[in-house]
Parts: sequence; structure tokens; C-alpha cells
Amino acid sequence: MIEIVTTGALATVQDRGRDGALKWGVGSSGALDDLALAAGNILLGNDEDAAGIEIQIFPFQARFTADCVFAITGADCAATLDDLPLPPWWRQTAKAGQILNLGLPRQGAWSASRAYLCLGGGVDVPQVLGSRSTQMRGAFGGLDGRALRSGDRLRAGPANNATKHVSFGLSPPALDLPLMAGDLPAVRVLPAAEYDQYTEAAHHALWNDVWRVTPQSNRYGYRLEGTPLLPVTPIETRSHGIVPGVIQVPPNGQPIVQMRDAQPSGGYPKIGVVIAADLWRLGQAPIGSRIRFIRTSWDDAIAAGEQTARWLAEARRLVDLHCGWTRSH
Repeated sequence: MIEIVTTGALATVQDRGRDGALKWGVGSSGALDDLALAAGNILLGNDEDAAGIEIQIFPFQARFTADCVFAITGADCAATLDDLPLPPWWRQTAKAGQILNLGLPRQGAWSASRAYLCLGGGVDVPQVLGSRSTQMRGAFGGLDGRALRSGDRLRAGPANNATKHVSFGLSPPALDLPLMAGDLPAVRVLPAAEYDQYTEAAHHALWNDVWRVTPQSNRYGYRLEGTPLLPVTPIETRSHGIVPGVIQVPPNGQPIVQMRDAQPSGGYPKIGVVIAADLWRLGQAPIGSRIRFIRTSWDDAIAAGEQTARWLAEARRLVDLHCGWTRSH
């Protein structure tokens, strides 16, 4: 269906993650911006867990080897299909031989760092432990457990061909569901197990200071830079289970937010956890950008998840209305 012509490092096949494998010591993987991936699949009439391509280093170029419908979501990368400019968060039909180009992400109404290419029917690679997501540490899932390279070819599954040639798009959730602290993007955080063992100064810094996303950040974890977070007394913990979103603090006091490829256990103390409904926001934060943490409650975290679910439901309704599809979810 498509052939990779040009790609930077770390373009991978991802779906919404590998649930239920932590008990075997296998992390979840999955799209860093699962909302963008789900929206791309909604635009195509795919199952929302269908696999797509996560692109995080640009430029990216792919040739369509057969006619197909596709969608681009996530970062606005000035996409073109041959010479046709494509809006962000857009569904389009390609003919065999046409070339899709994605350039550097634009900075504008919202800043993002990753784009998602979804195909009608989803990227068809074998499932491993119930997921098609690439797990590079274990070298499984995706395409041979590795990042994509020039010359790779990927097939798509059976597509919903209704209104195949209609082009349309969605409004990005960063515009529909904005979350700012002052003039900076923010994510909501719950205090975690060792929170009370940190100083009042650390608590103040966590909630009030600006945190910079350092170049050492990747799919495994986002390393942040700011005021060191220091405990009242040194904390020693045994290795224990962790999940994406957990904010660990190593001895240097600079927090690390565990991301989708996080290992399933670790020993650093936990000062907080980014709520599941906001992890996509952090996953789109460009290297060098600045963010803020907003303290939240369990009830507000649940409400945020419900708000995200309503956004997805409205996206489905609009696409179904536009295409005349009838689906039950």
C-alpha cells in the first residue's frame, strides 16, 4: 500500500498500546498522542485501535503503491500529496504512484512534534501480545520490532470504502480542549506515593515553576529541567511497578515523566503522575519547549477523561454525518 521513501530515525508503527502485558514485564508502548491516532482512524472509518505510523523526525516521504484513503493528524507538517497542499487533521484519497511529503512541524495556534499517518483499514502488521505497536527495546511488534527505514513497504487491512473520494478534516483537540497555565501549555498532575516526603520548596516548585523538555527526552521518558525537587531526607525505595505518566525524581532532583515505552518497574521515588487524559499533551511537547504542571484531584482526572471521550464521540458523530456511515460504539 505504501513504500517509505525518506524518513528520519524513530518512525514506528503504533496503535493505542499493549494492555495487560505488564504482568510479564512488558511495557504498553503505543502512540504518544493516542488522541491523534484515534482521530485519524475515526476519519477513515477504522477501528480506533487500528495501527498507524508515528513520525517524530522530519522530513518524511512515502509513495503510495496502490490507491487508498489516508489521514494525517498530530503536528501540522505542511503536508503535500505531490503538489497538492493538505490541511492538518485531514482525510484524503491517494492514487498509486503519488508521493506524500511531511516537512518540519509548524509553530502556530498549537505546537506539536509528532505526526500520525493512518491508512484506510489500518497498517497491517502481526499482533504481538494483542497489539501491533512497536516495542524497540524488546525488538517485537510493528515491522520486525524496529523503526521504519527507506524502502520498507507496509500493507493496509480491509478499508471502509464508503464515500472513498471525499476529503474533509477535524479540528485539532489542542484547539478544542486547550489547557494553559498562564501563557504556557500545561498538564494536570496527581500527587503520588512519595509526594509528602518532599520539601515545601519542592512542592512549590512542582506546581509553580516552568519545566523545560530537554533533548534527553524520548518515547521512554521525558527528562525535564527546572528547580531541583529535593526530599526532606534521602528516599530509598525498592524497584516497584510504574506506568506511563508517573513522575520519578532521581537524586539530581530533575524529574522524569515516564512515557509510552517506559519500563514496567523502577526504583526512583514518585512525586506525581500526569493524568491519562493529558499524556497526549506532553507527548506532543517539542524538545526545548516549556510546560507547567497543574495540581488536580481524582474526581477532576475522571472528569477530564470523560471530556476526552465526549470529544471523540463528537468526532465520530461529525464524520458519520459527513460520510453517511452508521456505526455503533
